[in-house]
Amino acid sequence: MAKKISENFNPEKYMQMAVDAMNNSIGEPRTDGKVSPKVGAVLIKPDGTVESASRGELRFGDHAEFTLLERKNRSEKLDGSILFATLEPCAPGARRHPKLGCAERIVNARVKEVWIGIEDPDPDVDRKGIKFLEENGIKVHMFYPHFQKVIKDVNKEFLKQATERANDRKEKKEVVLSNLENSIPTMDLKQFSEKAIQYYIEQSELPHTINSNELWLHFEHAGIVQRVKTNNEEKYIPTGFGILLFGNNPREKYQQAVVKAKVKYGNNASIPKDFEGPLVLIPKEIELWLEQVLHSEVSRKQFQRKTNTLFPIEPLREAIINALVHRDYEQDGAKTYIEIDDDKIVVKSAGLPVSPISLDDVKAFRAPSLSRNPKITYVFNRMGLMEESELGMETFRGMQEKYELPLPFYDYKAPYLSLTFSRSIEAAKTVSGNEALEKLNKEELLGFEWVKSKGEVSKKEYANHFDFDEKKAYRHLSKFRKLNLLTDNGEKSNSPNFRYIFKHD
Repeated sequence: MAKKISENFNPEKYMQMAVDAMNNSIGEPRTDGKVSPKVGAVLIKPDGTVESASRGELRFGDHAEFTLLERKNRSEKLDGSILFATLEPCAPGARRHPKLGCAERIVNARVKEVWIGIEDPDPDVDRKGIKFLEENGIKVHMFYPHFQKVIKDVNKEFLKQATERANDRKEKKEVVLSNLENSIPTMDLKQFSEKAIQYYIEQSELPHTINSNELWLHFEHAGIVQRVKTNNEEKYIPTGFGILLFGNNPREKYQQAVVKAKVKYGNNASIPKDFEGPLVLIPKEIELWLEQVLHSEVSRKQFQRKTNTLFPIEPLREAIINALVHRDYEQDGAKTYIEIDDDKIVVKSAGLPVSPISLDDVKAFRAPSLSRNPKITYVFNRMGLMEESELGMETFRGMQEKYELPLPFYDYKAPYLSLTFSRSIEAAKTVSGNEALEKLNKEELLGFEWVKSKGEVSKKEYANHFDFDEKKAYRHLSKFRKLNLLTDNGEKSNSPNFRYIFKHD
């Protein structure tokens, strides 16, 4: 049944509707053991009405997008519509002729904007649906991480089979996400570090030994090496990702493959430190270094010694892993940086977020799972260094409640994406560069940082969290609004649905 869209566009509402439709999917009977995905789609039409569809809703096997566009709205003019789909639409060529892929149907319907739940790892789709939509002028967004987790959980068996099909596919890929996926003819397996490989085997708990056929086959499937035939002889050659991850000296090929760190406390000179070598070894080396340099801050004003708490390692680990995994390694000369001083810690890496993730998504800490370098992501995930579900956003969002520290903030100044951590609540006033924060006392600053970490709150939620009466909560929230730190959701101020919303830059 069609529903009228509200004036205040809230994408989460339609993400939830699409997930609800996904849960109503009807699986078609199959004899080949192939699991079909559960998919839901929601269409916001030009007149503001909303309609949904599920896979198999009207006929076994019909895709949710096909049902929505071709069966329920075939005679409708859909120019300028917005579509939400829980799974990446199938790409051109993914379906048997003469059937069109759902991405083609979306383009033909002149839909202007598409929100996609998760990418489809099936080798016939695998980001090609997203690429086709973008190439045809459609704005693409991804669902927020908590919805992605639900979609992945429901489609666990489908995703497992799709990933296996991708690994078993022998043909050369039609779409190459990075030149680093290609083999390097001038290099051989002697360039690999046995120490790095052994560390990977141990951390991943692989049942393989160094130089075993099973290990090289595993590396071939993971995109670390490629099998080539020369002079009637087959051999393995490292790929670009293989050299970055396991090479003795990746900088020999990629000069930008280094993490340059420096520490400067007070009037002391900066202390530099470079981390280079196999990428799989660098996170542990950086963590050990951080434990040494993030010593307690000491103040000797008025002959008194004051020691502050050590900055937590966990969020820094997430930030550094993200920088190593998601940075653009093809930008010549653009290195990764870690800069530490008394007030802040900055992690910088090359490249904007990978499309269709926007900089606004990252700044709002709602960036979903989509890696620029899936080969590195896979290896780091096998080693237990990261989760593939999202970009450590939960860790960052939880810093205020867990550590009573400000939410860090992202910024982009070409070619670097930076993440800045304030080392204390008080330091946030100067580190953020927002003069309005100077007008807040410590209690108000704590309150504002909590709202910032939540994104939006009601007066009652604010009062309950800090154990304030509602008058005090109102004074704080009103002050934040007056200083242009917060806005609202447009509801009447006396409405139970009225909420204060953090204003992202």
